[in-house]
Amino acid sequence: MNTHERPINLDLTKFSFPLPALASITHRITGVILFGGLLFGLYALDLSLEGPAGFAAAKALLAAPVGKFIAWALLTGLGYHFAAGLKHLFLDWDIGDTIAGAQLGARLVIVAALILSALAGAWLW
Repeated sequence: MNTHERPINLDLTKFSFPLPALASITHRITGVILFGGLLFGLYALDLSLEGPAGFAAAKALLAAPVGKFIAWALLTGLGYHFAAGLKHLFLDWDIGDTIAGAQLGARLVIVAALILSALAGAWLW
């Protein structure tokens, strides 16, 4: 093959990824988001431990619409990450490691994440 015929830069938007691949990539993305979300959680915890005034400020931060949205997004990410982690745990036990099993597992992860996201929203609001 001539070196001029090789692709220089792949356009990932032109690929059609299977659902299990998207579920796995999203699992990694939610892990990064949760790691970043620790900053918000630690800030709220630090604020709440400063004393009664800090606790009131942390409570007001989490009661504000932006704070509730951030908390909901982190809980949604946690729910998805947990469900996908269970799927990966089952894969370690050779459960669902066929193509049909991977499709079913990805669908179950998405359904579980949607249910957990709705429950987190109902709990926060």
